[in-house]
Amino acid sequence: TNQPHPAHQDMCGKGRGDHSEGQSLKRTTYSARAGLRFPVGRISRFLRNGRYAAQVNLSAPICLAAVLEYLATEILELAGNAARDSKRARIIPRHLLLAVRNDVELDKLLGEVTIAAGGVLPEVHVAVPTKKRSNTSKKTSNTKKNGGNNKKNKGNK
Repeated sequence: TNQPHPAHQDMCGKGRGDHSEGQSLKRTTYSARAGLRFPVGRISRFLRNGRYAAQVNLSAPICLAAVLEYLATEILELAGNAARDSKRARIIPRHLLLAVRNDVELDKLLGEVTIAAGGVLPEVHVAVPTKKRSNTSKKTSNTKKNGGNNKKNKGNK
């Protein structure tokens, strides 16, 4: 006798289901339903309040959240690899810059973006001549012959 009439359930679209009046219905977020970590509800609100279009489809914020989550995961994975290569446990802006600039697709996407405190990529221009290593061996042999009393060495002492 406690069950609602089937016609009433069809008309209002909501039935009591298995929960009684004392228990509250456990809500599932749009992010959990889509299997995402990025907030689908918040992105939906931003799309609606931003007035980008007159109407926003229900699947648009889900798709946008999935794309943003993928990009964030990709950048963080590459930045973590850059941090590990430099023997660091924490990702800094330099690692983000190295991750973005060393990846062809991310560099194309973020080509005009400046990462604050990221520095520049280490690159030696082709026109810059490299120093030859044979000069260093001559300097060490001269200091040994003079007993370390070179004019250049006196100024540094």
